Amino acid sequence: MKKRRSVLLISLLIAPVPANGQEQPTSLETTVMLDEVVVTATKTVEKRKDVPNAVIIKNAQDLEDAPAQGIGELLANEPGLDWRTYGNYGGATQAIHIRGMGGDATQVFLNGINLNSPTFASADIGRLPTNSIEKIEVIKGSGSLLYGTGAMGGTVQLLTKNPQHEQMTARATAGYGTEESYELAAEHGMFVTETLGYYLTATSRETDGFRDNSDLEHKDLSCKLLFDAPELMQISLFSAYIDREYGLPGVKPPEGTAPHLINSTLMYNDQSASLVNRGEDEDWHNVLELTAQPWLFLNLTMRADYSDTESYNLNRYNSSGTGVETWVTNTTTGIEGFLDWHPLSQLTVLAGGQYRDYDSENKQGNIDAYGAAVAGSRTLLESSVYTRGAYSEIQYRPLHYIKLLAGLRHEQHSTAGSESIPRFGLVINPYETTAIKLSHGKHFRAPSINDLFWPDDGFTKGNTALIAETGWHSDVTIEQSLWQERIMATLSAFRTDIDDKITWAEDPADPNTINWGGYWKPSNVNQFTSRGVELGLTVTPVEPLHISLAYTYVNAEEEKVDGAWRQATNTADNTFKVEAGYLLPFGLYVDMVVRYVDERPSAYATDADLSPEHVLPSYWTADIKLSQNLGEHWLLTFTATNLFDTEYDTNSSDFYGATYEATQNAGYPGAGRSLFASLSYEF
Repeated sequence: MKKRRSVLLISLLIAPVPANGQEQPTSLETTVMLDEVVVTATKTVEKRKDVPNAVIIKNAQDLEDAPAQGIGELLANEPGLDWRTYGNYGGATQAIHIRGMGGDATQVFLNGINLNSPTFASADIGRLPTNSIEKIEVIKGSGSLLYGTGAMGGTVQLLTKNPQHEQMTARATAGYGTEESYELAAEHGMFVTETLGYYLTATSRETDGFRDNSDLEHKDLSCKLLFDAPELMQISLFSAYIDREYGLPGVKPPEGTAPHLINSTLMYNDQSASLVNRGEDEDWHNVLELTAQPWLFLNLTMRADYSDTESYNLNRYNSSGTGVETWVTNTTTGIEGFLDWHPLSQLTVLAGGQYRDYDSENKQGNIDAYGAAVAGSRTLLESSVYTRGAYSEIQYRPLHYIKLLAGLRHEQHSTAGSESIPRFGLVINPYETTAIKLSHGKHFRAPSINDLFWPDDGFTKGNTALIAETGWHSDVTIEQSLWQERIMATLSAFRTDIDDKITWAEDPADPNTINWGGYWKPSNVNQFTSRGVELGLTVTPVEPLHISLAYTYVNAEEEKVDGAWRQATNTADNTFKVEAGYLLPFGLYVDMVVRYVDERPSAYATDADLSPEHVLPSYWTADIKLSQNLGEHWLLTFTATNLFDTEYDTNSSDFYGATYEATQNAGYPGAGRSLFASLSYEF
């Protein structure tokens, strides 16, 4: 893009993106890093230095420059963040984990729409396109006060692009790479009148994947309509549609595994534990938001959202060829209203209420050994829960350099009962370039629909007697800008505790109906704690060069049996990331990222064991992206991920071969080296 290169690259890394989508001037004098605008932490426009939480901000230019294939890779190994997948194949589920906690402890929002699945409780960010995203805000620490259930480790807010006044945006991109991967993308936005504008995006991409049955077909569309009358109100209507079909290859079987056929169908080989399992997703998200400022001291916001997500899963067993196909439809409706009141210059009062209704339909049917549906075998289970909450937060600044926060939320869940959630914060700004932040609050996660209502199949079932997970989170953060804003350093220390953690396990006291021992079901039996330190550093020593480093140490432990604390599965003690970008004199921009993930325990033989039975080895990867402007409108990019073709596993599970009882632990492999080139035209 002709706008993409500024005199100082630091402005691309840290410049705030205002709510109206206008670009900021890209000069050092107008860029103050601690003045970055944040809206997720307090639901109002705040400067970063006034937010009591540790914050990560990424913008559209970061997505453009980084050698990342999606939002997960962009955020991977940022301070306190862990990006986890079940293998890096096309349709693999991707989740963001914050400070050692599970994916169900991170709430992900798209323009205020909660993307966490009502059935699984976590959000799959691998579904989301990147060309519609203008800004990403990650707020670490308990967000349950403002966002309710599930925001235990933190929140991720994805804000999409807005049309710009007196400027038309139009862009088309085509790309092709290894594994027969291609992508076509387009976006267009403008104001058609002084107050009414729109922004459209569309993407289509396909890949064969790096191993058998790891293909993906993905299509998405999004549209934002914006009525912007600053002296009256702003109304936005956003809709997004996503459609995906993909293979589910499972783990990579142990070396030397022979291909296995059932009724002439190849079930698995030495590359993939399944050659027949498939998945499909169809998501539709909508949100209507109205903001107004009837008086200078009062801001009002109303938001209503509706999501309909449909998922299909085909799962056949390697031992018999039989299996199950499952259709899950989740419908989520939400409404929220809040006000931001400033009765005094040093006092702010935030108050609001929220209601969310979740309806789920789970339909299952049996598959015979030839892969055909068994007539008359389909069952249907319909479930519904709701949550309603009221919250209030007071912010008071007794002195120019001190800010105090205190808030309370009361949440009622239709099945799991009610919770009162307090939060406290303190921000000290002794200098304009220094922020000292302390945050302490309670958090909670209500059980998911699957936890509560999973249908009884004779072996597995839900548990309607579950209560919510609860706990406390505390952290202290120091953010410092130095050397005329050429250096930004952050240091945080944190601790999180969870009581009554929900875990699925066999219950010997509840014999199942097919005589395979006890039912596999969830219970509130575990405890969890996570504590650690995170460090972030961004440096621009000279104008064409920027360097950023991120390091996280986290000690995440779980208690499965009273008094037996052990390292949580799939959680690394140490993660590290370094990124360097350099603009060459002839306009070639080079960005390289190196990531390191420490070894992780992947499985314990029994709940009482303190030493893991299986460990995932440590690994590192290197990615690079080259971007070259060609004339005024063209941009050519080349990306290489896993540049040195490192072999690593992202997760592990048991491999079930021809004999169901004979299992071996195997890994979900990360993708090897991949190459991708694209050409964009913008005017």
